[in-house]
Amino acid sequence: MNKTMTLLLTLGLTNSAFAQAPSSTFDRGSSLQVWQTTDYQAMLSSCAKPPQSFRIGGAGANATTEEPPAPAMPVANAIPDIIDGDQQWRVVWAWQGNNADGPIAGENGLLLFANQDASNVMQLDPTTSLAQIIHNDTNTGGSVSRSKNGALFLGMRGLHSGIMQLEPERKIIADTINGEPFDCTGGVVNDISADSKGGVYIAVSGAGVYYADKEGVITQYGTAVSGANGIILSPKEDVLYVTNGPMLVAFDVGANGVLTNQRDFAALSGGGDGSAVDNEGRIYVAAGSAVNVISPAGEVLGVIPGPSGLHGVAFGGADKRTLFGIVFYGGWGTVTARNQVVAIDILSQGYLGRAK
Repeated sequence: MNKTMTLLLTLGLTNSAFAQAPSSTFDRGSSLQVWQTTDYQAMLSSCAKPPQSFRIGGAGANATTEEPPAPAMPVANAIPDIIDGDQQWRVVWAWQGNNADGPIAGENGLLLFANQDASNVMQLDPTTSLAQIIHNDTNTGGSVSRSKNGALFLGMRGLHSGIMQLEPERKIIADTINGEPFDCTGGVVNDISADSKGGVYIAVSGAGVYYADKEGVITQYGTAVSGANGIILSPKEDVLYVTNGPMLVAFDVGANGVLTNQRDFAALSGGGDGSAVDNEGRIYVAAGSAVNVISPAGEVLGVIPGPSGLHGVAFGGADKRTLFGIVFYGGWGTVTARNQVVAIDILSQGYLGRAK
């Protein structure tokens, strides 16, 4: 990681709200996604073309309050140059709520992730399972991304959703499209990928793929990608990968962040979500209960079995040879909601040119 990124991370740590502590120290939170707020319908009615209401489930009238069983940690089969056989996932963080989302590598083997319900960003030491809050009040922030230049961005999922920059300066980058609230897209900001031009690509569940340039202007790209969920740039930033249900879609990235040549890139073993790339340009896609490993040519190289509820991955650790995953289980939006950060040792190395 370059000196600029190191300096920016150090600046972020000066705002830490807590010393390192176990998960039970932290409040699970009760922040709401945009569609859960009381003002959501009124906001939609003010849009020039009001979208259909969006929701992703939640508690039913007879929702249980019993502690949910934790998912099993499967053992992996060998994939040449990717992972040795008999490697097993291990839990490095476990807590309550709809938390631990959009992870990226931090400095010195640490891991950063967004806590949606708690509206904060945490920094985790996977070797000790201790963490600290480094950014608070993130408007139901659900994913983070650090550019090659070191700037840290966050995707806001609350009312007035959009993109916030957290480092080096905290400010709203983009929360409108065509003069209207970004909420008028009718979806939820799910995942983001920051580029070296100062812009951010956005996957909006229920709506599609967007790009917020460094001036805060948001443009929509692609067709029939309402299932957009995970999003990641290739190491050279010349290809953008987006999960769209059970399909990984690719776009060519042109000047000024423009996307062209949309194409189905690889079929996935399940519904695709958060993704990462390695130093060889291979793509690793969380797909519900496995990680699909895909070559830069679109060939599925193998599948790493994972715990049920696996919905995102990121490389990390001291040498970026650990693959971290985020796992959700229990009832979404209920008191039984639970999350884990899990890890498995692999042979391949995460891309070293940026955090993820």
